[in-house]
Amino acid sequence: MFDRGQMRKKNWLGIKPLLKSLVILGLIFTLVLSNASDALARSGGRIGGGSFRMPSRTYSAPSSGYRTPVGGGYGFGSGFGFPFLLPFFGFGGFGSIFSILIFIAIANFLFQSFRRIGEGSDNSVTGAINTKVSVARVQVGLLAEARYLQKELDALARTANTSLASGRSQVLQEVTLALLRHPEYWVYGAASSQQTGLDAAEAKFNQLSLAERSKFSEETLSNFSGQIRQGTAKSDRGGELVETGMPSEYIIITILAGAEGKLSLPTINSSDDLGKALREIGGISSDKLLAIEVLWTPQAEGDTLTTDDILAAYPDLKLV
Repeated sequence: MFDRGQMRKKNWLGIKPLLKSLVILGLIFTLVLSNASDALARSGGRIGGGSFRMPSRTYSAPSSGYRTPVGGGYGFGSGFGFPFLLPFFGFGGFGSIFSILIFIAIANFLFQSFRRIGEGSDNSVTGAINTKVSVARVQVGLLAEARYLQKELDALARTANTSLASGRSQVLQEVTLALLRHPEYWVYGAASSQQTGLDAAEAKFNQLSLAERSKFSEETLSNFSGQIRQGTAKSDRGGELVETGMPSEYIIITILAGAEGKLSLPTINSSDDLGKALREIGGISSDKLLAIEVLWTPQAEGDTLTTDDILAAYPDLKLV
């Protein structure tokens, strides 16, 4: 006789492990989302600017024998000008033949000059396309005791002229110098550099920039290409950040740079490696520096960055 009760029990026993797995997966998913939300709920600052367009180079046409003599008139070489040739015109066929030769020489000179100018232009365009550019990133995780550095970055963001190459170079040097002066606050570090063509460098730089900026819930202070914007950080609930009286546990500073030529950065395994990476990226000359961004978090007063935040949002960082 068919027992419906036993059949239901058997079905329940078969479904129960599946339900357990679904519950566990749901809990894991919830925890991941909550950690990601916490990691993204951070204020950030940004200083940067620049362009991945090579400066135009002027082309000087080569000198030739055809020039204006000091004494006036137009001639080839020195002292052999049209005033000297004029007496020959009208004396039989000799003057006519000589005139034809002169015009042929002038036409040949003009043709060669235009051809050299054209070749010079093509070479400059080809050279710009083939130019190698390094896109580099250095990140430093600092102890909360380095909170003063946040204030220095805030002041730099309000005063730096990032619309000029000299201003961007000054930002890079001041930030790296401030970090190099206080290695006792270094806790985490990471560095990477990729060499690519000029045509692909801007896309790579923008990808790195967007990846770092997406870790902020809001950029509460920004100076990009000379345009300064400042806002007030909001909490996840839409209200103002509450002053907790507790300083942030860590500060993360990211330096992005695009530079002409090859830039080699060490793999970060120690504080010595991190110091070398900072010196390398900070030593880029202003004529080689194409673009720069300095990003830091937290920026707003009362905002915090914990160990869990770093593990969730900055997995590439290593202890130094």
